[in-house]
Amino acid sequence: MTGVLGRLGWSAASLAVLAAVWWAAAAYAQSPLLPSPPQVLDALRAAAASGDLALNLGATLARVAVSFGLAMVLGSMLGVWLGLSPTADRLLGPWVTLFLNLPALVIIILAYVWFGLNEWAAIAAVAVNKVPNVAVTLREGTVALSRDLSEMAAVYRFGRWTTLRHVALPQLAPFFAAAARSGLALVWKIVLVVELLGRPNGVGFELQTAFQLFDVATILAYALAFGLIVQAIEIGVVQPWERAANRWRR
Repeated sequence: MTGVLGRLGWSAASLAVLAAVWWAAAAYAQSPLLPSPPQVLDALRAAAASGDLALNLGATLARVAVSFGLAMVLGSMLGVWLGLSPTADRLLGPWVTLFLNLPALVIIILAYVWFGLNEWAAIAAVAVNKVPNVAVTLREGTVALSRDLSEMAAVYRFGRWTTLRHVALPQLAPFFAAAARSGLALVWKIVLVVELLGRPNGVGFELQTAFQLFDVATILAYALAFGLIVQAIEIGVVQPWERAANRWRR
């Protein structure tokens, strides 16, 4: 608990410095294109009072959760398979590399063209963009599994489940954590693009609407709310999980 509070304190201090610099720049510019923090907070309060903020943040977070979960499950299964089977790696490795380097915008547009402007097309587009990253990370983790520990498990007749739980998974945990951390950062960004291009709600949709109206205060208000949620998840969930995943190495 103390560690979490300490990280929150450092984050709050850093954000306070950013807000001070931003306020000074806005006061100097005196332009509607660079609203001051109080103006952005007013826009944030207005969005919260109307209910739009909660609705759009909830829609975005739901899409992030579903697409991230699908990408982690499918990517982990694929990565472990590629790591265990050289034949599968030779056959499917080029496909993984292709999708890893294919622009996210291409996948999003194709998903909408092929499957329509619907929720599942949006989620599938985000998941497909993330699966190759997870697969590559888990493939490297599987290849790096200790043969000595596997041979020890075989000598002591651990069995498949015990070997998986006490030998393989602890070694793969840091790779799961790394894939999750990088993947979450990627999924946040792709979901906003998906919403901007083809969804009737979400943070990306609201950013598009505010852009058309040149409403910079609303753009920054949603960016602030979204950034605070991302920061809270990073500090309260991802970082503790990453430390726990690497604890076995000490």
